[in-house]
Amino acid sequence: MSDTWYYPSMQEFQVYKPQFQTLDNISHGSNLFIKPDPYSTLDSSSSNGSCSTMYNSHFPVTDSSVTNDMDDFKHKLKQLETVMLSDLYEDLVGNGGMELPDMKIWKEMVEGVPKRDLKQVLIACADAISNNDFSGAGILISELRQMVSVAGEPIQRLGAYMLEGLVARLSAHKTSICKDPGTHNLLSYTNMLHEICPYFKFGYMSANGAIAEATKNEKKVHIIDFQIGQGSQWVPLIQAFAARRGGPPCIRITAFTNPMSVNVGKRLCKLARSFNVPFEFNSVPVSISKAGVGHFRLRPGEALAVNFAFVLHNMADESVSIENHRDRILRVVKSLKPKVVTLVEQESNTNTSPFYPRFLEALDYYNAMFESMDVSLPREHKERINVEQHCLAKDVVNIIACEGNERVERHELLGKWKLRFRMAGFNPYPLSSLVNGTIKTLLKKYSERCRLEERDGALYLGWMDRDLVVSCAWK
Repeated sequence: MSDTWYYPSMQEFQVYKPQFQTLDNISHGSNLFIKPDPYSTLDSSSSNGSCSTMYNSHFPVTDSSVTNDMDDFKHKLKQLETVMLSDLYEDLVGNGGMELPDMKIWKEMVEGVPKRDLKQVLIACADAISNNDFSGAGILISELRQMVSVAGEPIQRLGAYMLEGLVARLSAHKTSICKDPGTHNLLSYTNMLHEICPYFKFGYMSANGAIAEATKNEKKVHIIDFQIGQGSQWVPLIQAFAARRGGPPCIRITAFTNPMSVNVGKRLCKLARSFNVPFEFNSVPVSISKAGVGHFRLRPGEALAVNFAFVLHNMADESVSIENHRDRILRVVKSLKPKVVTLVEQESNTNTSPFYPRFLEALDYYNAMFESMDVSLPREHKERINVEQHCLAKDVVNIIACEGNERVERHELLGKWKLRFRMAGFNPYPLSSLVNGTIKTLLKKYSERCRLEERDGALYLGWMDRDLVVSCAWK
C-alpha cells in the first residue's frame, strides 16, 4: 500500500465529500460532532469492487433535528410536495438538486419513521448495495452519517468505519485519503492495541509456549518469523529461555522484515545480551509471497521453529491467484522439516464470502472487538481512538470496499486452516496446558466477559460468545 495520501477532486470522487478534522489537532473540549457536507451524488455505474483501500481518519457527524420555525417547516413541505408530484426524483438527487440528508427528514415527516437501530441501518445499506439499489443506499448513507461517531458507543465507532467502507465501495474511483501515522506512531498504536485488546498478545503467548515446549531440550534454536513487527512476541520467550534449567540455548531468529522493523534486530540483540542469551538476528527483506528455501539460511544442528502469527490471511490463495501463495508457503515450510510450526489467526470468515455475508461477518466480529476495548480504556480516550483508526479501521474498510487482489484482509476459520496444513503434510502438535492455564488466569484480569476455550487441539480466545483469535501448533 502506498504511503502517499491525497484528497480526490469532486470529479474523481463524486460520492464522497465529508469535511474532516484531524485527530492530532483535537484539543480538550473540541467538538468532534461537526456536521459534514451532504453527499451530492451516488454514481450507480460504480461499485465494480476495485480499490486500493480507501480509509480516512474518522467520520465527524452530528444528530440533526427538524426546526420548529414555521417558515422553514413550510419550505420543507413545499420541497416535499415537489418531490411527491415529480417523476424526476432520482434525477434531482443525482444532479445534486436536493440534499440527501433532507430526504430523511421528508421520509420521517411523511411516514413517521423514527430513527432506527444503527446496526439495522448498516445491514439495510449493505443489502441495498448488494442488490444495486443505489438510490436506496444513498438515503441510508445519509441516515448513517448522522448516527455514527468515532467517540461514541462501540457500535457507533465501528459504524463510522463501516460507513467509510460502504461509501468507498460505491465510489467510481477508489483512492487512499488517510493521514499516514508514521512508522513510530503505528508501532506505538500496535503496541497499545495488544494491551487493550489482549487476544492478540495471548495468541502470541500461546505460540511461544508451543515453541518453548518443542525445543526444551535443544541447544540451538532457529526461529523463522514471517511477521516480525516490532519483535515484542520474542521478548518473553528470550526471558524464558534465559531461565531454562541447564542454561539457555543459542537462539537465531530469521525475520521477513519491512521498513517498520529495521531496528527490531538491534533491540532483541540488546535484550538477549542483558539476559546472557546467545543470540543472532537475520533480516530477510523479501516479500513472503516470494520466499523460497534459500532465504531461510538453515544450519545443521538447529531445531527449527516457524511462526505464522497474523500473517497467512494476508496472502493470496486459490480464489485470488493461480499461484496460491497461501498453500505454497506451507509446502515450502514443511520441506524444511521444522520441529514445530505455530499458527495464530483471527477467527473470522471473510476470505471467499460474497460482499453481503462478508459485511455481516465483519459487523459481528469487529463489534465484539470494539465492545471489549471499552473495558480497557475510557470511551473518550484519544489514544484509543487512534488505535482503532490506524490498526483496525483500515482492515474494516478493506474487507468491505475491496475485491480481488486489492482485498488483502482475507480471514479463514480454523477448520479451513486445518485443511490447508494437513494438505501440506502437517500433523497437530499439542499446546502447552501450563501456558494455556496461565493465559486463562491473566485474561480474567481484563474482564469476566473475556473467555478462553480449548477444543480440538486449539486455543480459542474471545469476547462473550464470539471467538476472536485462535492459536494452534503443527509439526
